[in-house]
Amino acid sequence: MISFTEAQVYGWLTAFIWPLVRILALIASSPVLGNKSVPARVKIGLAVAITLLVSPALGPMPQIEPGSIPGLFVIVQQVVIGVAMGLAMQIVFVAAELAGEITGLQMGLGFASFYDPVRGANTAVISQYMNLVATLIFLAVNGHLLMISTLADSFSAFPIGGQPLHADGWLAPVNWANRIFYAGLLLSLPMLATLLITNLALGILTKAAPQISPFSIGFPLTMTMGMGVLALSLPYFPPILDHLMRDGFQVMLKIATLFQGK
Repeated sequence: MISFTEAQVYGWLTAFIWPLVRILALIASSPVLGNKSVPARVKIGLAVAITLLVSPALGPMPQIEPGSIPGLFVIVQQVVIGVAMGLAMQIVFVAAELAGEITGLQMGLGFASFYDPVRGANTAVISQYMNLVATLIFLAVNGHLLMISTLADSFSAFPIGGQPLHADGWLAPVNWANRIFYAGLLLSLPMLATLLITNLALGILTKAAPQISPFSIGFPLTMTMGMGVLALSLPYFPPILDHLMRDGFQVMLKIATLFQGK
C-alpha cells in the first residue's frame, strides 16, 4: 500500500504552486499570451505545462506551508514579480500604440476609432494597426519563446523564498516606462515629418490662393500622404521593434535581479 506523509504532500505542493503563481502572473500580464481573447483555460493550461517543465530544475523549495502567513507572503511576492516582468513587455506594445495614436492625430484620423472588446474601450484605428504589426513581429522573432526562457532564468536571478523584495526592483519598471515616449516618437517620426511638410505646404498654398478651401483638400491630402509614408515605413519597423523587445527581455531579467538586491 502506498502512503504519503504530510511533509511529503506539502513538499510537492510548494514545489509546484509557487512557481505556478509567478508563471501564471506573467502570462496574465504579458502581451499576446495574456490577451483577453485567449481563453482562461488555455492560459492556466499553458502555465501548468511550463511549471511541470521548469519546477524539476529549481532545486529545493523553502520549508514553508503554503497556507500559512509566510506562505501567503511568498505567493504575493511571486505575483508581484510575475506581473512586473509581464508589464515590462507590455511597454513595447504600448509604445507601438502610441506611435499609431500620434500618427492618427496628425493625419486627421483621431476620430476614426472603434470599440475594442478585448480592451473594453474605443481604440484608434492606426493604434490598433500598429499593435497588430508589433504582435506579428513579436511572434516572428519567437518573442513568446524568449519570454518563457527569460521567465525560467528569473528563478535563478530571484529564487523562491521568504526574503523581502528590494526597493530597486520597484523602480526598474518605472525607469523602463520612459522608453514609451522615446520609442513612440521614433516609430512615428517619418509620418510626423511628412505631415509637417504637407501642412506647411497647405499653409503656403492657402496664402497664395485664398479662394482654395484648405478643408476641402487638406484632409484627403494629409490622409493620403500619411498612409503612403506609413506603407513605405513598414520595412523599417521590424528592426526597431525587435531591438525594443530584446531590451524588454533584458529588463524582465533585470527586474528579478533587482528585486533580489543584486
